[in-house]
Amino acid sequence: MKRRLFWKLCATITIGTIVLLWVIHHLILQAEQHMSFIDKHYQQQLLGYAKHAELLYEQGKETELENWIKTIQQQENTWVALIKSQLTPLAGSEMDEHFINNFALGRDISWKIHLYFVENPIMDITFADGHTHFLIRLPQRMRPGSYWTYTSLLLQTVLPMLLLAILSIVIYRHVMSPLRQLEKATKQLSEGDYQVRVRDELGKRNDEIAALASTFDSMAERIGTQIETQRHLTSDLSHELRTPLTRVELALSIAEHGDPDNHSLQRIRYECIQMRELVEDTLTLAWLENERPVLRNESLDLTDLIDSIIDNAHFEFPEREIDIQLPETACLHQSSDRALGHAIENVLRNALSHTPIGGTVTVTLEQHVDHYLLRIDDQGAGVPKVHLEDIFKPFFRLHSHPGSKDYKGFGVGLALAKRQVEATGGKLWAQLHPGSGLRMIMQLPIVTLG
Repeated sequence: MKRRLFWKLCATITIGTIVLLWVIHHLILQAEQHMSFIDKHYQQQLLGYAKHAELLYEQGKETELENWIKTIQQQENTWVALIKSQLTPLAGSEMDEHFINNFALGRDISWKIHLYFVENPIMDITFADGHTHFLIRLPQRMRPGSYWTYTSLLLQTVLPMLLLAILSIVIYRHVMSPLRQLEKATKQLSEGDYQVRVRDELGKRNDEIAALASTFDSMAERIGTQIETQRHLTSDLSHELRTPLTRVELALSIAEHGDPDNHSLQRIRYECIQMRELVEDTLTLAWLENERPVLRNESLDLTDLIDSIIDNAHFEFPEREIDIQLPETACLHQSSDRALGHAIENVLRNALSHTPIGGTVTVTLEQHVDHYLLRIDDQGAGVPKVHLEDIFKPFFRLHSHPGSKDYKGFGVGLALAKRQVEATGGKLWAQLHPGSGLRMIMQLPIVTLG
């Protein structure tokens, strides 16, 4: 059957609504019935009034009886009377004995009192002679249902809200429970657990969400297979590239030993170095992309790390100036010396490579409340604004400007640097430098060790 979840929700809401209406109706009737009778204690008081009046009446103490009735009227703020009834049949009709025995001028104290009537009813307590009636309009304090307004509000408003909330919780749990399992599985999949599955966790459930879980399992299985294939390919590629490259370098070393000034051999050596760097960076980038490691298990001094990188940069780029603005110390915890150092080195080398000969690269490190901010500004041609994010994509390259013809990058360095910084918990992005050139900004979190 199609749309199983839809029909289940329809059935749940329909049945729940019917049950809700029935429960409310039943409770209102029960509450109204229970609250429509005079309290036993008040019934005894009314009987006591009537008994005392009957006693004075039988003793013939009319004055005392009159005063007592007035006292009751003032005390209860109501109407009280003592009445003698005489039934006279007319037109030849006859009196029914049952009627005579049960005749009353008012309501019996055991009868139901209507909660919706405005005026209080007249209560009738008949004396033993059957013809004398003690009548009293029910005192307001004795009227039942004094809390009926609040009870009615509770039953017609609060109770439906409570029951609807319970029904909503049931529906919510029925829908959200498998969705939470899907959310959890999706998170596990994103973190690299490609064996995670959901459908079996839903048991015999067979609706749209179960179909979604089956689709997720198929997707996870396919992605897992593709990732494993990619991992094996990367591993095989690493071996297949490094081995012949090592052989070429060994053969090249032998050839250089015999003819060290050969220009062609020097060119081959340069290309081998470039190829090895490309292979190593590409494999490291693939590892970071596939494994998503967290490299936050070391403490270091960021100032010392940058100083050592700049010393190497002076040696590699002697024709560029490097303006340094660093604090004396910059302690950084829960990071990675190797990954962060490689990232900073790649960014700095990229800035120096794009800066014309005689130009200056500025390196500035600032400490803020919860992070360090490292800025590296070059004096190159800059990058069009639309490509500020593209330069961090693997193998993306822009044409070099005339002042940096010696730069022969492969478009891997910045992509690798960004992944390495993110693996240490930081961020790396690019901005157009005010004036000319490109500004690379690296934000590194300051972690306080407890």
